[in-house]
Amino acid sequence: MSLISKLPQVGTTIFTTMSRMAQEENAINLAQGFPGFGSDPVLLELVAKYTREGFNQYAPMSGVSELKQALAIKTQLTQGYYPDPESEVTIVSGATEALFAAFTAIVHPGDEVIVLEPAYDSYVPAITLNGGVPVFVPLQSPDFSVDWELVGSKITSKTRAIVVNSPHNPSGYVWTIEDVNQLASLVSETGLFVISDEVYEHILFDGRTHISLGSNAILQERTFVCGSFGKTFHVTGWKIGYCIAPKVLSTEFRKVHQYLTFSTVTPLQYALAEYLEDAEKYLELPAFYQKKRDLFLKGLALTPLQFKPSQGSFFQLATYGHLSKKSDVLIAEQMTRQLKVACIPVSVFYSNGQDHQVLRFCFAKKEEELEEALHRIQKVASLF
Repeated sequence: MSLISKLPQVGTTIFTTMSRMAQEENAINLAQGFPGFGSDPVLLELVAKYTREGFNQYAPMSGVSELKQALAIKTQLTQGYYPDPESEVTIVSGATEALFAAFTAIVHPGDEVIVLEPAYDSYVPAITLNGGVPVFVPLQSPDFSVDWELVGSKITSKTRAIVVNSPHNPSGYVWTIEDVNQLASLVSETGLFVISDEVYEHILFDGRTHISLGSNAILQERTFVCGSFGKTFHVTGWKIGYCIAPKVLSTEFRKVHQYLTFSTVTPLQYALAEYLEDAEKYLELPAFYQKKRDLFLKGLALTPLQFKPSQGSFFQLATYGHLSKKSDVLIAEQMTRQLKVACIPVSVFYSNGQDHQVLRFCFAKKEEELEEALHRIQKVASLF
């Protein structure tokens, strides 16, 4: 059989590889970005309730009205604007689907899409599969902020869109109002579309506030805001997310969505709609996760690794470049096999594998698991 791959460079992801290695080595898995604890029993009981009551057939293609309205209310409360639930809010099967559908809706063969690196690994395949050309712009060291002058220099007549992410995976950088205004100015000048990955919107530290791009009047008209209920409520396996975009963009987005998954699990949608009635369920998340981040940082400070505290997300970066120039892939493997703690080498988030000797740890775990992992990481000097 003669088959030409559309993604010849893509193999098994590092997340799958490291999680499998962690299982084989009986290591603590701080690699893959999923919570190591259960969801609120109240939410689980709501799912059971709607399942028992017969809400088990196809949901409407764009989502259950009750959930779309609840999400619009949440957006009004947290971001100060109210998207129209019926024409501007779409419920999808995970934020990854939202991202893919957004790229597919606007990217045509030959279009360039700006990607800020290091970047989450689903962006480039989605661009490539739609015939687009990723144009990579590195974030600034050491804080992973955006060099807006450099971004502007990469825009050509072929540039169609830019994909952005805040809070940022893997660095944890959180966009400032200056970042939002800089992008708005760029969009106003060039007419770019924006795909905004905001899955960690409620996981912020040290009093920071998430600024959704949809809250900016200029960006609102040209942005797909992609979010995740799975990340927010510790149920990543449910694969349920959303996209908020103006009507003209949502119309094209839904044309793609209806042929990807058509609709998303019905009882989950009704359960989340009722659960969102209590705003404290998401407003309390920063404090919940900051406790875990702070515990992890306290233990990390007892190791020779260097770090800047994460501003948001599930993740904390740590560098060992002052200790060794060994590749981060090798150190991650050795840490898993010898110290029995799995992490992710940050070079995999770069298109060219650029290696700054940085590792990513996920601290969205139970406290006792984090404490044991930190005890093991204190022996990291033995790897250099």
